[in-house]
Order: sequence, then structure tokens, then C-alpha cells
Amino acid sequence: MNKTAVAGALVVGVVLAGLLAWAGNLPSDPDLLAKAREYFTPLPKEMATASNPLSAVKVQLGKMLYYEPRLSKSGAISCNSCHNVATYGVDNLPTSIGHRWTIGSVNAPTTMNAAATVAQFWDGRAKDVEEQAKGPVLNPAEMGIPHEQFAVDRIASIPEYRELFKQAFPEQQSPLTYDNLASAIGAFERTLVTPGRFDTFLEGDTAALTSAEKAGLDSFIELGCVSCHSGSTIGGGGFDKFGIYRPYQELTGSRTLDQGRFDVTQNEADRFLFKVPVLRNVARTYPYFHDGTVWKLEDATRIMGEAQLDTEISGAELQALVAFLKSLTGEIPKDALQLPVLPASTEQTSRPDVS
Repeated sequence: MNKTAVAGALVVGVVLAGLLAWAGNLPSDPDLLAKAREYFTPLPKEMATASNPLSAVKVQLGKMLYYEPRLSKSGAISCNSCHNVATYGVDNLPTSIGHRWTIGSVNAPTTMNAAATVAQFWDGRAKDVEEQAKGPVLNPAEMGIPHEQFAVDRIASIPEYRELFKQAFPEQQSPLTYDNLASAIGAFERTLVTPGRFDTFLEGDTAALTSAEKAGLDSFIELGCVSCHSGSTIGGGGFDKFGIYRPYQELTGSRTLDQGRFDVTQNEADRFLFKVPVLRNVARTYPYFHDGTVWKLEDATRIMGEAQLDTEISGAELQALVAFLKSLTGEIPKDALQLPVLPASTEQTSRPDVS
């Protein structure tokens, strides 16, 4: 064995020894479960709302529209382009590629479990997933549709969609509207719930987590991460300043100065406030932060310690935290992963405008 291999083995051994020592100081399983239940709840089966009741046909229509590239001016970009269901609702790019190859300014947040959060977008400018669905379609840097009626007319030119809108919104005389288009997409997104082993743990099966993951959970609580990352989605319940103790640009190497919620409210108290990200599936939703500058979960965890908690996290504690965060990866609904067969275009939709 060469010197590099020996050194690597020693590092692994030290980390494992640290984790084992940490696990030895853990609360008992019942105590840790009780502690966790003070801050977290299992994910619901779906994230329905009274303002947008779900039905099988509405969810199916929303799924088709989510995957529908003809909702972009070029006919090449869909919601799924930037929020890929197969990669946990993100595109794994620092910032997304939009109409005419425009590079976006912020990282695309996940659509998984997003319907249960306080608002949508990093700056919270949309109150729910239905309102959020309206934005990218009309954004010239994203999907490029020039106005609402353009989108409605294009979808209405396809007979199968006209019939599906009638079935999804049977109480309305003219159901194919831009609002209903967004409601259908929102209905589909409200089914994008990803339960996993952590839910099993919260439901009482303490064997669902490993000793290292339990150590990370205990550290996550004791460090104060739960002050922002709690609830069923483990985040997304409010807004917080990124860089309480140190400017985030110093830690992430960001070359942009995004002012967060301040750009929406113009309230000085909101400068550098961002929606607290959901930590469900966080091991799969890289790169991290609003500008996608950090690729490794270990680095993101360490940065959060310095920026938000004034704490240097390293060694066994960092490894335990990362182990816990990886345990938050859940299961994507199987139906969502099955690509819908989209209806054929008519003459009115067969030649998208790529300009």
C-alpha cells in the first residue's frame, strides 16, 4: 500500500472512530424520536388545497402540461426542462438554460414537496405553485411565450387538450384559460411528495436510520439548524438572511450580488433574505444555494455553519450531519416518472417561433 493509500485509510479510520464515539453519546432512540418530533412531521400523502381541489383528470392534465414543450415559444422547453422529475425536480445546473440559450440568474429550486412551502421562488414572489406556474411561461429568458392568450390559443388549437380541460374543470363554461392551465400544473405538483426513511423514523420505526444518521439528526437539532429547517419539508417555512455572521459571497465565491426578497418588497429589512430551501432530497438537488455556486453537500453544510450559525463544522460532526441529510432522500412518485404521451400538434402549433 502506498503512502497516499495509507493516509486515506487513516483519515477514514479517524472519521469512523469519531462517528462511533459520537453515536455512543447519542440520546436513546425513544428520546431522540421524541426530540425529533418537536421539530419535524412526516410528509403528507399529497399537498392538496381547498382553492385547487385535486382530481385524477386534473392531475393527469397538469402532468401533461408540465412535460409540454409547446408551452414555450420555441416548442423546445417545458417545466420539466428546469425541474426534471427524474432528477428530483431540478436540472442540476448552477442556473438554468432558457429561451434562445439565455442563462438564468438563479438556481432552479426543486418542485418536489414545494407545494407545502410558504411561497415560491427564492424571493417568494409567488404565493403558491399555481401562481408560480404562470411566471416561467411568460418570462422572455425562460419559456418566452409573449402573452397569456398566446399560450391559451396554442393549447386550445389541440383538440385533445380542449377535451381534457372540459373534464378537469367541468363546472366552467369556458375552462381553457391561463388560470386553469396554471391550476392544472399546480395540481400535478401537489402530488410530487417524496416520503423516505426519515418519515418511517418519525412514524416510530427508529431502526429506519443508521447510527451515523441518528448522530447527524441529533447534531442538526443541537446546532440550531432546526430554527429554519423544520416541519414536514425540513425548510421552506419562511425567509432568512443568507449570511447572518459572514457575507455569503465570501464563503461561496459568488460573483453576483442577489438581494433576495428585497427586490420584491423594497423593504430594507428584506435585503439578502431568501426563502429557506427545502432539505428533502438535498443530496440530489445540487448545486446549492440561490446561485448554484457550491456543488458538494459537505461544503454547503460547512458554509451554512459559518454563515448562519457562526460555527465551524468539521470532522466527525460534519460527516454525521451529511449522513443525516442524505437520509432525507425520498422516493419520487412512480406515476410522475412515467412520461405522458402528448397529443399531436395541429397546423396552428406545428411551427413554433424560435425567434
